[in-house]
Amino acid sequence: MLDVCLPGTGGMMPLPNRWLTCCWIEHQGAAILIDCGEGTQIALKKAGCKPPRIELLLITHFHADHCSGLPGILLTLANSARTHPLTIAGPVGLKRIVAALTVIAPQLPFELNLTELDFREGNIPETLHLPNVGGHGHHEGGSPVRITALPLRHRVPCLGYRVELVRKPVFNPDKARELDIPVKHYKALHGGQSVVLDDGREIEPRQVLDGARASTCVCYFTDTKPIPQMADFAKSADLLIAEGMYYDEAMRDKIDDKYHMLFSDAARLANKSGAKRLWLTHYSPALERPWEGAKSVQRIFANTTVSRDGERITIGEG
Repeated sequence: MLDVCLPGTGGMMPLPNRWLTCCWIEHQGAAILIDCGEGTQIALKKAGCKPPRIELLLITHFHADHCSGLPGILLTLANSARTHPLTIAGPVGLKRIVAALTVIAPQLPFELNLTELDFREGNIPETLHLPNVGGHGHHEGGSPVRITALPLRHRVPCLGYRVELVRKPVFNPDKARELDIPVKHYKALHGGQSVVLDDGREIEPRQVLDGARASTCVCYFTDTKPIPQMADFAKSADLLIAEGMYYDEAMRDKIDDKYHMLFSDAARLANKSGAKRLWLTHYSPALERPWEGAKSVQRIFANTTVSRDGERITIGEG
């Protein structure tokens, strides 16, 4: 299962009743944090998210409201007695930005593993995986949580993220019994490992599995104009989280100039992608009561939530 929370839902600057947009995705005690604007460590605490569980920090882009809280997050982790590495990934330029921001947090008790996702011609970024640390997120053959990125269209390089929990195929005990396989080997076979029995026979996983199951998926987009690639990238997502700066269509020209989306853009994207549910986020600070746009957006995509700070859900099966 994936536990998902939006500790903050605001754009541009934190407000007394709205922290800056970020997203928390947790699996078996290991967490991904997407973006960390000013005050994110406070937003996490208020939302009940536990910073020591962060194993992967994903940055969408290098505007202050999405990354200026990095020193605070790192110092919070340092004060929690963390010693194992933290992985940070983001667009090209990540190493330069992290070097600049950590001038005020120069002596961390853990290493930073930095991955720049380079989409320039000829470069194909590798799929990221949620690290396995201290047994958290354990899965035969590595973490079952994989992350892919999509270049969006903003004023600076910006990435959307797709986080998938890859579910194991169905294990068929009847097939295992027919092959006279001891129960002690079931876990390894279910995890994709071949085994050798005491009688010398080698058993492959395909002999006792009944096929793949659909992954559990969360897709995340902020700070972008709508582009056609987004619908395919978010195809069949269990949860699509997308920005909506305003719900008033009269703001269209302003929002296009700033390379952002309205509520209606996010709803149409949810329809095109076949997403099961939509959470809106990243509201303009001028939008004091975003929930007033709920009915208008739900006419386009019924299963839309105008999210508030601390919005939380668990998706997927155990």
